[in-house]
Amino acid sequence: MRAFPITVTAVAAALLLAACDSGDGSSGTDTGSKNTDNAACRIGEVGLQVGPANAAPAAGDTGDVPVTLTNRGERCTLNGFPAVTLSAGSTSARVPEDRTGRPQELTLAKGDTASFTLTYVRGKEGDAKALGAASLKIALPGAGEDRTFKWSYGPVQGKKNAAEPDASVTAFQQAGD
Repeated sequence: MRAFPITVTAVAAALLLAACDSGDGSSGTDTGSKNTDNAACRIGEVGLQVGPANAAPAAGDTGDVPVTLTNRGERCTLNGFPAVTLSAGSTSARVPEDRTGRPQELTLAKGDTASFTLTYVRGKEGDAKALGAASLKIALPGAGEDRTFKWSYGPVQGKKNAAEPDASVTAFQQAGD
C-alpha cells in the first residue's frame, strides 16, 4: 500500500515542475505553428531570379513568370505571400494573391531556394483597361524592402480597369531538393 502515496507525490512534483516558468520570458507553450528563432527573409539577403517566363504571346492569352529566390544570408523564414506590384509610369497595380493554395511557413538555410509564380492575362496594346507594365516590384513578407525588375512580357489585362490586373501570385514553394 505504500506505492500509492509515492506515485501521488511523483505526479504532483512533475506537475509543479511543468508549471514553473523558465525565466526566459516565454510562456512555455509551443504552438508548433511558427519558429520564432528565425527572422523573416530580407530582400537584400536573397538572390532573386525572374523568369524564364512562359510569356503570353497574344492579347487574351495567359502567361506565367516564375520567380526563384536563394537565401544568401543567415537562416530565415518566408511566411505568407510575396507582395508584387506592376508599374507603368506613375500608375501601379498590386497583384492579388492566388488564394487557391495556402501559404506554408518555409525556413531557408543559407543556399536554400524557394519560388513563386506570377500568372497574368496579356492585354491588348493601347487598351485603356490594360496596364502597359514596364516594371515588376517584389517584396517579401515581414520585411519592408523591395526590389524592382524590368517587365518585358507585354501589357497586363485589367479586370475592371488597368489598376486591377487580371493576374495573381502564388504562395512560396520550397524549390530544389
